[in-house]
Amino acid sequence: MGSLRPRVGDVGLAVLVTAVGVIGTVAASRWSGHGMRGLDGLGIAFVLVAGLALAWRRRLPLVVLGIAAAAVTGYLISGYRYGPILLALLVAVYSAARHRPPRTAGIAAGVVLALMWAHTLITGPGWTGLVPAAAWVLVPFAAGLVARTQSEAVARHRAEALRQRVDDERLRIAQEVHDVVGHGLAAIKMQADVALHVLPKKPEQAEIALDAISRTSSDALDELRATLAMVRTGTGRGPEPGLERVHDLVHRTREAGVDVALRVRGERPDLPKAVDLTGYRILQESLTNVLRHSREQRAEVTVDYAPEEVRIEVTNPSPATTGGDGLGIPGMRRRVEALGGEFDAGASGGRFRVRARLPIGEQP
Repeated sequence: MGSLRPRVGDVGLAVLVTAVGVIGTVAASRWSGHGMRGLDGLGIAFVLVAGLALAWRRRLPLVVLGIAAAAVTGYLISGYRYGPILLALLVAVYSAARHRPPRTAGIAAGVVLALMWAHTLITGPGWTGLVPAAAWVLVPFAAGLVARTQSEAVARHRAEALRQRVDDERLRIAQEVHDVVGHGLAAIKMQADVALHVLPKKPEQAEIALDAISRTSSDALDELRATLAMVRTGTGRGPEPGLERVHDLVHRTREAGVDVALRVRGERPDLPKAVDLTGYRILQESLTNVLRHSREQRAEVTVDYAPEEVRIEVTNPSPATTGGDGLGIPGMRRRVEALGGEFDAGASGGRFRVRARLPIGEQP
């Protein structure tokens, strides 16, 4: 349907220009001046050829321009009166400039202009007719060139917007997978290290660590499946992680060997999904950084609920707690700022702090 509409439009334009050309030429022939040839079948044929050729003006613009130029030149050289046949030439020149590269269209328009000037100087009004003859070529050519430039600018803008959306979506998917897999693997590694360390002397503690590995990997796989299902279909299957699962997150982190102190203040309001997920991901990534990078496996987590916002803070006694893959802290910052919130992370007073403020009332 998208390709049929322009085709129908071109055919309709060709019929309209042809009808105007025939009617106008017949009318103009009644006032033919001295020395002008009276309209006959040949003159009508020139008008019909020039007008009907416009039906292919998008598909074969240069061919159409050549046919229209030949028909108009033949019409004028034959001595017929100037008339609406020039409208077909105007449309043909515009179409060539609109649908072909400027250099190619410019050469074709230059040839047509040379033909018009040759007729003007040899059999036409002479030097006084050069400017009007040029106008029938230069004006539609300039209009077509402007239309082409604007169309290309719009196409570039749309392509850039599409590329930006694709890049943003790739970054979002990478961030989601990073948060899910990163936390799970960090916890599994810590538990595996513990199991290997205690296995020779305390196999019962190794069994506890291996059991924790099994639960952690199962939870991580479930969350990864839900994330991938959301990517494939645009909707998640099963409950999405949110701040209501903060106790489970803290419990898994403790099992991995991090001493986590959790404080929850205020009553948890009804949170928008984006805020709920972002809050959970901030806690998840912050605790993952403690697991992976901190010299001291201790952390303090504070979740402060208010009617209009949620404040989250994670502190750790090691100022070396940073993400080294470029997705950790920058990813948290992007998530928070996308919701219109505030984010801060850095070392101060011998501790590393991650703070986030997530507005609730500003969400739709």
